[in-house]
Order: sequence, then structure tokens, then C-alpha cells
Amino acid sequence: MDTKVLSSGIRYTNLPEGYVRPESERPNLSEVSECENVPVIDLACDDRSLIVQQVADACKNYGFFQAINHEVPLETVERVLEVAKEFFNLPVEEKLKLYSDDPSKTMRLSTSFNVNKEKVHNWRDYLRLHCYPLDKYVPEWPSNPSTFKEFVSTYCSEVRGLGYRVLELISESLGLEKDYIKKVLGEQGQHMAVNFYPPCPEPELTYGLPGHTDPNALTILLQDLEVAGLQVLKDDKWVAVNPLPNAFVINIGDQLQALSNGRYKSVWHRAIVNAEKARMSVASFLCPNNDAMISPPKALTEDGSGAVYRDFTYAEYYSKFWSRNLDQEHCLELFKN
Repeated sequence: MDTKVLSSGIRYTNLPEGYVRPESERPNLSEVSECENVPVIDLACDDRSLIVQQVADACKNYGFFQAINHEVPLETVERVLEVAKEFFNLPVEEKLKLYSDDPSKTMRLSTSFNVNKEKVHNWRDYLRLHCYPLDKYVPEWPSNPSTFKEFVSTYCSEVRGLGYRVLELISESLGLEKDYIKKVLGEQGQHMAVNFYPPCPEPELTYGLPGHTDPNALTILLQDLEVAGLQVLKDDKWVAVNPLPNAFVINIGDQLQALSNGRYKSVWHRAIVNAEKARMSVASFLCPNNDAMISPPKALTEDGSGAVYRDFTYAEYYSKFWSRNLDQEHCLELFKN
């Protein structure tokens, strides 16, 4: 590799050695079927109790759902995708000014997942941004393309609002006060990963991202409508989640699995790559405050089952998560009682 990023304009005819997975860890794309009965939840439905019930079913049985009529304006969504494409189309020397493989940086362009530690790399570049509070972080964001800061900050605010509405529904679906989870998580951080998966010469040998769960509370994913790539683990099989127009995929993260005392599942998911087309996705993460104590409410442990996980702070969890490889056993297993 003569450049630090994949989005260099080079069209590879073979997969470079450092990206080839051992045979036992390959995606077996021919065995993947489409996810049946993907939960699609209409957030504009008049019957709130119905939405709450649908959220409960989706979080328990799938660990994710697609949200439609979510109040994030279509124009805001289109603009963020447009400016993300512009960014990844910049000359490589322009992008490399932002490159860093230090995960503690609050704004960086990087590649794979944790380049310094992993044995095999993933076929993706990503721009990672901290997004809350905006006035603190926007100044360090890219100023090229010129509309980047404006379009992305509008998007971040809208998605944060959506995240809070979803957390209220999740709270209610667990039989808790609607602001319960929001209070426990404290003033939440917000991060974003703008993912770019270039065309890949041998998609069956590698991943955009291998199977993992998200360490945060809630992930709001905007999929590329033209190129599918998201797969989730359902009943021990990988299944494809095809993008729906003007929908977000909402993923339950590790913190909500712990807070729900294991009732809700942090979904295992992965990104595969495509031989013909580049694919983009925009993942937004709502993260508990570092000192938020993650502990299940009494109402969810009173049936005699006790707490599945020991109490921990988000800071403790996050440092443990980043010290490992992405596809090791579930990080939550290390916190079991």
C-alpha cells in the first residue's frame, strides 16, 4: 500500500495481502439471505402505545429496527450524503492532512478499525468526528468542502433529537418513566463516523467491518440507498438488511443491553463490500457521559433474576472496548456478574 488510505483513486485488481481474512473468518456471502420481517417502525403513528410495543419487540428479538417518518428533513439527509461524497472525492493529499491513527483524537480521517493493533485490515476509510457540543467541535472539522461544517452540523442536531425521541420510547417499552434512560446516561456525547467503502476486487475475502456490537447506547445509521452492505446476526445466521428510502437503522448498543438487564440485545452487525461500486454510510453514536453509572433499574431485577452485569461507568467500558480487537468476544461478557 503506497498510501495510508484506500480512497486514493487507485483501483485495485487484487486484494492486498493485509486485507485477506483467514478462511475460517470470511463472510461466506453465498450463504447470506435477506433479513425477513425487518422491524419497520413508523414514528409518526398516532398510537403511541403501538409504537412502544413495536420498539419492545424489535429491541428484544432483533436488536435493531428501521425508523420511518422520523422528522429528520429529507434535505438534511441528502445534503450530508452529498458533502460526504465530495469529501471522499477530494485529492488524496488534501484528505491526508486530516489523517491520524490515534483513536483518542476528536477529529480524524483513518482507515480500517485500529490500524496499529490489528493483524488483518478492513476495507474502509472513515472520517470520525465528535459532534457534541457542536460549538466545541465544529471549528476543528474539515473546511473543505466549504459546505461541510454547515451541512453536517445541521444533520448532527437533527439526529440527536431523533436519538432522544427513540430513547424515550425505549424507556417506556421497558416499563420505565420516559426520561429514565436519558437521566441515567447523563449529558450524552455524540460521535459520527462517515464511512467510505471503495470498490473491492475480492469482496468474499474481506470485510468493510467484521462482526461487532457498538459500545455506546444507541447508533443511528444512514445507509447508502444504492449499495447494500449492512448485515446483522439473527438466530446465529448473518442476514442482509437492505436500505429503505428515507429511513434510519437504529441499533441498540452495549449500554442499553446492560441497562435493560439483558432483555434488549446489542445487535451484532457487520459491513460487507462490493466489487462494482463504492458504498457510503453515516453512523451517528449517542454515548453516555463518561461518569454515567450503568446499572439496571430495580424494576428490571426484582423478579429474582438479579443483575446480569456488574455496575460500571461508561469510561471504564469504553477504554476496555478500544483496548481489544473489534471481532473478539463480546466486551459485555467481561462485565458479567
